[in-house]
Amino acid sequence: MESRRAHRRRRARSSRRRPFVGAALASVLVAGGTAAGTAYVRTQAHADAGPVSSSSSVASPASSPARQEASVEPAAEPSADRDALLGKAMAEVPVEDGADVAVAVLDTDSDDSATYGGGTFDTASIVKVDILATLLLQAQDADRRPSAQEKTWAAAMIENSDNASASALWTAIGRAEGLDRANARFGLTHTAGGDGSLWGLTQTTAADQLTLLRQVFGDDSLLSGPSRTYLQGLMGGVAEDQRWGVSAAADGSRWALKNGWLARSTTGLWDINSIGRITADGHGYLLVTLSNGNSTKEKGIALVEAAARAAVAAFA
Repeated sequence: MESRRAHRRRRARSSRRRPFVGAALASVLVAGGTAAGTAYVRTQAHADAGPVSSSSSVASPASSPARQEASVEPAAEPSADRDALLGKAMAEVPVEDGADVAVAVLDTDSDDSATYGGGTFDTASIVKVDILATLLLQAQDADRRPSAQEKTWAAAMIENSDNASASALWTAIGRAEGLDRANARFGLTHTAGGDGSLWGLTQTTAADQLTLLRQVFGDDSLLSGPSRTYLQGLMGGVAEDQRWGVSAAADGSRWALKNGWLARSTTGLWDINSIGRITADGHGYLLVTLSNGNSTKEKGIALVEAAARAAVAAFA
């Protein structure tokens, strides 16, 4: 017969082992659950000479509840690499030696976006959209509407790309200082207004211009609804001889744009840019195409139009 002391020692050893087995089993269950689980030397007058399965596997009866729950959770849908698709599409766009191009695009239905190319570019006359957006923001801050004179200048500046009107509004907004202050609020982080009266030499990036287009065409904007509608309307009514650029990628139903073109006197090469909103195959797009180093205006236009079509193709 066991002594009472030996019997107590055996019972103590047995009782100490039970929590260890339970903890080990809990550890296995938890582990199973988690394991599944530009120097400017020319006059502004040279710019723009014109009046965008679930593979739910069935768990075996012996599977733990934690593994069963994890195994039937739907697999995440892989997202498309839009930058890579845009890069592939742009690889097919012919670019002449010495020229450079940058593109930014946003699908307004899905809010997916992509960019191609880097560096800064002269804005030429696409800055006129930024000038008017700045004027409208300043007017909102002052709780006033644009004056009749300001609206006359604005219409000529956007629809006919009139440089004298742009210069008048450039002065009205406080030139580069006023533009830069507004852009900081709009979210443009790599755009700097041109020196003195040289608004056409404002420096920008494709990504910043896409941010500006969001302010003009998007609901999440510092610009009021009436301000956005006004600016959009002017961009949708540009002169017939200026209806090129990003509109080349549109299906003909809707577009609103502003183009810029500038021959640099130091090199004789052209800056050609186009920004705006288009509709293609039932989808809305904000589009930015910037280029420099083009040997002729015509070749620059062909480049930005090909880039716009490539951008839309990347989302098709």
